[in-house]
Parts: sequence; C-alpha cells; structure tokens
Amino acid sequence: MAKSPKSAAPARATPARGRTAPAAAHHTDSGPAQGPAGDPADPAARQKAEVQALAAGMPSNPTKPDEHGFVNGVAPKPGVSIAPPSRLPGASTLSEANASEKTGGVAPEGGNPTVAPLDRVRVDSTGQRLTTNQGVPIADNQNSLKYGLRGPVLLEDFILREKLTHFDHERIPERIVHARGSGAHGFFECYEPLTQYTKAAPFREAGKTTPVFVRFSTVQGERGSKDTARDVRGFAVKFYTDEGNWDLVGNNIPVFFIQDAMKFPDLVHAVKPEPHHAMPQAASAHDTFWDFVSLMPESTHMLMWVMSDRAIPRSYATMQGFGVHSYRFVNEDGDSVFVKFHWSPKAGTHSLVWDEAVKISGADPDYHRRDLWERIESGNYPEWELGVQVFTEEDAERFSFDILDATKIIPEELVPVQPVGRMVLNRNPDNFFAETEQVAFCTAHVVPGIDFSNDPLLAGRIHSYVDTQISRLGGPNFHEIPINAPIAPVHNNQRDGMHRQAIHRGRVSYEPNSLAGGCPFQAGAVQGFVSVPARIAAKEEQGKVRAKPEKFADHYTQATLFYESQTPVEQAHIAAAFRFELSKLTVPAVRERMVASLRNVSEPLARQVAAGLGMRELPEPLPRALAKPAKPEVRNSPALSLLARPGEMGIRARMIALLAADGVDGALLQAQAAALADQGAAPRIVGPHVGGIAEADGGMLQADASLENEPGFLFDAVVLPQGQGAIAALATNGLALEFVKEQYRHGKTLLVPADARVLLEQAGIPWELPDGSADPGLVPGDGNGETALKAFAQAVARHRHPERETDPPRV
Repeated sequence: MAKSPKSAAPARATPARGRTAPAAAHHTDSGPAQGPAGDPADPAARQKAEVQALAAGMPSNPTKPDEHGFVNGVAPKPGVSIAPPSRLPGASTLSEANASEKTGGVAPEGGNPTVAPLDRVRVDSTGQRLTTNQGVPIADNQNSLKYGLRGPVLLEDFILREKLTHFDHERIPERIVHARGSGAHGFFECYEPLTQYTKAAPFREAGKTTPVFVRFSTVQGERGSKDTARDVRGFAVKFYTDEGNWDLVGNNIPVFFIQDAMKFPDLVHAVKPEPHHAMPQAASAHDTFWDFVSLMPESTHMLMWVMSDRAIPRSYATMQGFGVHSYRFVNEDGDSVFVKFHWSPKAGTHSLVWDEAVKISGADPDYHRRDLWERIESGNYPEWELGVQVFTEEDAERFSFDILDATKIIPEELVPVQPVGRMVLNRNPDNFFAETEQVAFCTAHVVPGIDFSNDPLLAGRIHSYVDTQISRLGGPNFHEIPINAPIAPVHNNQRDGMHRQAIHRGRVSYEPNSLAGGCPFQAGAVQGFVSVPARIAAKEEQGKVRAKPEKFADHYTQATLFYESQTPVEQAHIAAAFRFELSKLTVPAVRERMVASLRNVSEPLARQVAAGLGMRELPEPLPRALAKPAKPEVRNSPALSLLARPGEMGIRARMIALLAADGVDGALLQAQAAALADQGAAPRIVGPHVGGIAEADGGMLQADASLENEPGFLFDAVVLPQGQGAIAALATNGLALEFVKEQYRHGKTLLVPADARVLLEQAGIPWELPDGSADPGLVPGDGNGETALKAFAQAVARHRHPERETDPPRV
C-alpha cells in the first residue's frame, strides 16, 4: 500500500515585540491582556479583533435606564445593535466555509430556512427506489432475515427492526378536546384597510392576502369518532402573517358553557365518556354532563345553541365561526377598541336534522371530512366572510351584560357586524398527519395590532393551549414543525429542547449582548408587540380576588333572546333535542333540575320538554343568581336564526342523486346530470347496483353509487327517473322506497315526473303539506325539462322544506 507523503511543517514566524502571538487567537480558554491585532492573513486573529471591537463599542447597556417606569413600559424603545465589519464575529466556527453535500455552506445572512414554504419538506417518491430512513436501498421488502427458510428471524435484521419500531411509534397523543378534525389551506383577503382600528398585518391594505390553514373539529369525541355528533364545532384559523402567526381559535357557536377557565377541566370531564365504562362516545346525552350543566346555570345560553340545529351543521362549509371572546384591536397610535370576530359562510348556514345526523353517522362517519375534501377537489372552494363588531370601552360600560363574559353575545342590533375580508380554502393537505394532526393552535399566538381582553376564560386558554402542545407534540419546539412554522423571520435566543430543527450560527444565545453586536435586538414599540396597558377601563375594586362581576350572574336573559329569535320549526327542534338528551339520563332528579332551569328561559319550552319526558307536573323554577337582571336592549334578534342566512351560492357542491334502474330514459337523465353539474352541483347516478344500467333505448348507463352504499340521507336532493321499466323496478325495491322516504322526511327537494308519482304513493308520501297546500319541495318534472330543472334548483337552494315537518313525522 502506498504511503501518504508527509506534509511539510510551516515555518515559524517570530512575533514582533509588544504584539500578541498569532497562536493566541486560536485559544478558546484564555487570552492576552490586549486583543489580537487582526492580522488579515489569519482569520482567527481577524475574528478575535472584530469581536473585541464589537464588545468595546458597547461599554455598557445603553437601554438599561429605559426598562423602568410606566411610560417606558408601554412604549419600549428598540434595542441597540452594532453592525459587524464582516461575517466573522457571528460565525460558530472558522471552518464553516468547508462545504459538503450535507453541511452546505455559510448560513445566508439574517436567514432562517425553517420558515420557508412547505415545499422544503414535501416528498415525492415517483420513480425512486425504496430505502431505509438512513437512505440505504432495500433489496427485499417482502421477507424478514431468517437463519434458513424455516429458521428463526435474526436480531441483526436492522431493516425489519427499523420498520417495526417506527410503526410502533407512529401515533401521538390525541387532543383532549377537538381530537376529531379536518383541515385545509387557503388565503384571507382584506377588503379595505382597517388602520383606524388596528395595525395587524392582515388588515393593513385593500386586497392584501394572507396564507391561512384552517382546522374544523368536534369537541367531545375521540380522533376516530363520527363527524355528525350533536356538538360544538371548532373553527380555528392560523394566519401566516408577515409579522408572525396569528391564531384565531374559535367555535361555530359564539358563546361557551362556562365563564372562567377554572371550570374547564370540570366541563370536559363531565361531557367526556363516563370514566367507569367509557360511554357514550361523542355524545352529551348522559348523566354526568347534564348533572354538571344543570348545576351551572351560566351554561343555559350555550345549551340553547347546542340543542339547536347549530350543533349538527350540514357541512363545515355551511357553518358560521366565532372568536367567542372579546379581543382588542390596537392601532399605530396605541389606541385600542374592543372587537369580536364573526365568520359567515358564503354558502349560507345550513344544518342537518337529528334523524338525518344519526343515520349519516352510521353510513358515513367521515361525512364532514369527505364533504370538505370533495368541495376543494372539485373546485367548489368553501368561502367565508370575516366580519367584526367593534366597540369602545364606553360602549361596553353601557351594555346590560358584561363583554368579558364568554356566555354572552353582543346582539348585532347593538353593534352591527362590519364585513372586512373573505377567506377561501383552496388546497387540501398533502398529508393528514403532517399537517392537520400536527398543526398547533394557541390563543396566545397574536401579532401586533391584536391583544387580549380580561375575559377569565380566555386567560386560561392562553396558558392551556401552549401547554397541551408541549405534551402532545413532544416538547417546546413544536413551532418548528413545518405546518406550524411562520412565514415571518424567526430570530431569538431560545435553544435546544426535544426535536430542535434550527442550527443556530454563532455563540451568543442571550440578550443584551455585545459579542454579536447586540443581535437579535428587541424591536421596540414601533415594530414590536406591546400589550395594551389598560385592558379595560371599568370601575373595578382593586386587589386580588376570586369572584365574578355582578353582570356575570345574569344567566338567562340571553338564553331567552336566542330561543325567542328562532323560527317555530327551530324552536321545535330545540325542544326535541332537550327531550332526546334528557330522556337518556338514568337519574330523574337531574331531568327535573334541567326542566326547572328551562322555566327561567321559556315556559312554553319547559312545558314541551316536560311533556316529552312524561313529567306530569312542572318543577319550581331554579332560583336565579341575579334576582333583578338589567333590562335587555334587544329581545329578538333575527340574525340568530339559521334561516336568516340562506347564502349566495345556489346549489354549488350540493349532492344530488339521480335514481336509475333498467329501462330508464338515459338521455334525459344524462342531460339532467350535466345541467346540474353546470350549476356547480355534484350529481350522482344511483342505481340498484353500481355499474351498467340498461337504458330504455338499448344503451348502457353507468351508475357510480348504489342504493345500498349511498343511502338517501347522504344527499341534498333527488331526481326521480322517467321510463316505465325503471319506475316499475324501483317501485318494488324497498331500498329505493326508503331512499325516497328519507329524502321526504328530512325536508329535501324531489323532482317528480308524472309517471314517477307512483314511487311517492308506494312510499306513503303525500303530495300536499299537512295543511292541504302544495309542497314546495315536490317539484313536478313534466313539460319543459329546462323549466322543471330551474324550479328544482331554486327549491334545492332553500336547503330544506320545514313546512312538511310534523312531530311525530307523518312518513
């Protein structure tokens, strides 16, 4: 073997008298009294000299006096920084220029690639060979390594061990609440500048777009539970602004069960499956929940919403969203106003009915997740308008309720909702786990221009949401997971911890410093986040106290407002929901307590619920915590009814079934499907089986769904067929008759040709409403097909026809 030639030893230079020896610049544990001269030929000496110059340039901390006093506290000044003469002082190592395929080169100045777009971590394996996690190509992915064909598996099989070990650790702890969720990417677009109210980045100029990621969720159920449970829905929006991430973490209901975060663990323990037998899943119809809320009258307003159709939305795209709490807008001058956030779907607010929700949960537990995915894949992008209620501290003082109380709304009649922008979801995630499951929302994530109020429930959420992510995502560096990383530059002195991704250049990880020229330095009040100094200018008793303001004790006025603002059919649904939930209880005393509470909301409601529970006498109303509540400003608010928000998108993304069987008029059916698709609907041909259906003229039609795998309650409307053979076949098919019956029972629209009326007769469906008038949801399909389809589409756009509802149902 050839020997490597020895390197020639460098000649020693004799240092000049009075100067530091060059070797001193290479020591890391001691140094001379004077810094090195900065020999241009010696990078180490230059680095030492430039660091010395930086440190000498900051003989003291000039910002220290500014840390004291109230005035400095509300308007902090920017930190001091000194620009280094070169990149050397900030280097971790002089060897950083020695690049390789792994190390790369010198870090870009001022850069942090962990906030780059998600393209940096997207993986596409098209045309690639299979490898281990270490990049080793795998020759055989079918068999473990054994000693002989029938011998034992060997411990040295690192490929098998890596594969199994990773598989064993794929799951992470699910969220305690909001475990079941679905998400999508999109953008927020501002209509007009809101700079008179806020300096927040998304609202600074007309037309400005901000990337967003949105996660919708149920609250009670586990990760694998059903989508259509009666429940609050989470509506969490992560704005990736150019000044950091802002998480608007809300729900589809504008109020909550409790007023103080101290009760949040109690609420969740009460509503979750009962701990002795872990039932029921994703349901509030059990003893522990109703025992808790019947003893917490502040929950009454929320119960009205949860027992209404708001708690069983038709889809994520047809439900509102709310920030729940009062927040603050802060402008460039530091002036502050209160704000509440409202998301309104462009498709309108539409719900399921209870019978429909129960059946869908069995046929398709992923109903809402599938709907969101398919809308985006088909180009029917869900869209919401963001509105704000802006009001001053003086306004807040005049209200009959406390704006810090999360169990209260501000009626739109008192403070109108101003539209300020729109949000469009236009991209599905590439990977559910990496994005939807690992996304971390925290109410503490705000940006300059957004601040908190003194809401005691919000205060607990500010702590709890960050805390839970540390446990769920494995440590404090969850912000570096790609979906959570901001698009704004990230520079601070936080280091280390589990799963750290960023490789920080340099030796400084503290502030103030002089060795890195003072960087990164504090931004100061002009560019940085500054908390509003006076969160609310109310006349408060000073001193630490565990208590609530007196207005928090009015537990029933807004519950009554909500109930009285509903249409008669919505009121009937609320009564039916209470009846169902309370009928599931095993402790009669809890039922009686809840009915006693409802008497403080509405006597007719309490009587209806009591009658449905077989209670012959009404219990006495529960004692009120506040005997004489303030007179409400608003007694009826039409905006609280779902039916007040029909939407503006017609039949886009509506699932419409076209029934078919052998002998169908195929040409007409295909034309109907095409016409509906042209309006943005999602038509599906449903037959007794999938695949070929013989047409009356001898052709062949392809059904892409069957009566068995896509029952009637999964659709928004149905078109009955023409063709004597098809009608005769469906009239003797129990699944077809049940399909039509469920469409009718759930208030859906049916297009009914004259010949197909026999299907209604066979299903026992009357042509008229209970009062003898025409049913607007039964559209004749005779005559001009275009005219009939137009009338059909208009009827479908209503979503439902509650006029035909009876209790119990006629059909």
